[in-house]
Amino acid sequence: MHLKTSVLTATILLAALIVSWELYWRAQGHVATIDDDKYLFAQERAKVNHLDSDDFVIVGSSRVLFNIQLDIFEERTGIRPVQLANVGSSPLPVFRDIVKNTDFKGTIIVGVTPGLFFSTTFPQASPMEWPQSRIDYFHSRTLAQRLNHKLSLPLQKHLVLMATHDAVLDNNVDLKTLLHNIEINNRTGRPRYPAFFDFGQMSDNRNVRMTQITSTDTVMANKIINAWKFVLGANNPPPDKNGTTAFFVEDAREFMARGGKIIFVRSPSSGGFLERETKSLPRERFFDSLVSVVKAPAYHYADYKQLNSISCCPEWSHLSAENADSFTRALVKLLQNDHLVPAK
Repeated sequence: MHLKTSVLTATILLAALIVSWELYWRAQGHVATIDDDKYLFAQERAKVNHLDSDDFVIVGSSRVLFNIQLDIFEERTGIRPVQLANVGSSPLPVFRDIVKNTDFKGTIIVGVTPGLFFSTTFPQASPMEWPQSRIDYFHSRTLAQRLNHKLSLPLQKHLVLMATHDAVLDNNVDLKTLLHNIEINNRTGRPRYPAFFDFGQMSDNRNVRMTQITSTDTVMANKIINAWKFVLGANNPPPDKNGTTAFFVEDAREFMARGGKIIFVRSPSSGGFLERETKSLPRERFFDSLVSVVKAPAYHYADYKQLNSISCCPEWSHLSAENADSFTRALVKLLQNDHLVPAK
């Protein structure tokens, strides 16, 4: 009898704590979202093994992750792309994995963010190591890990307290991030990275939309801009144009030789990002040079009124949800005019 009472009391207390914790974080403005982690990436990467020549895959960094909306693309073409772009990453490892480890010969949309695409081929550098770690996980994951992730998705969709990411973001609510955010004296003397917040909402097929607060609240947008200023002001190594181009071209030629198609997309940027990209990564030497070597269709936002007239960007680097919808519609129309995607 006492045992039943103890179990019931403990259960009620636990439920009360969970509800209180959830309500607390919701009161702070947090919303439930799917974690963009290696488990979700692996789920989408697995789909590539079953695609045919009419299908599309997207690789790149966060700009094509935010700016190409899968629902709109499917609505206009009848085809839903597999989204394999990764934040802060080079597309080179994912593109190579598709070429070397699948027989896919459909279309790959390659997002070109100059500072990341042309950054490096060094395996231990973050733009390469981050996506490669996700690829490695995909190839080694167990059935138990796949099942565990599938069971976690309903909880992630509805509970803020389930939110976490592979990276430590300052608005995560997991224990690792909360401990990371405890202020202590700076004993190393090194510059501290400004607070960086997740500003996208992820669906369970990796469609990302900028949060409303980021696109409408300049305070939130400026917090992200401050982090970008830190990145742009850091003593970063020079771009490796020749190495990255050679790396990509080797795989591109193999992919195209088996019937695969490539489409390059350069998304818009603004503010400090656009200034740095224009000065340090001029289009003629980087983007245009890559396109001329690969000889694939390319869509640079600056060339098309339909793309460059869209307001960009609340935090210098990504489109708001509404503008991403407009960008996707305009891009798909351009691709349809050039007979690169079907009209629904």
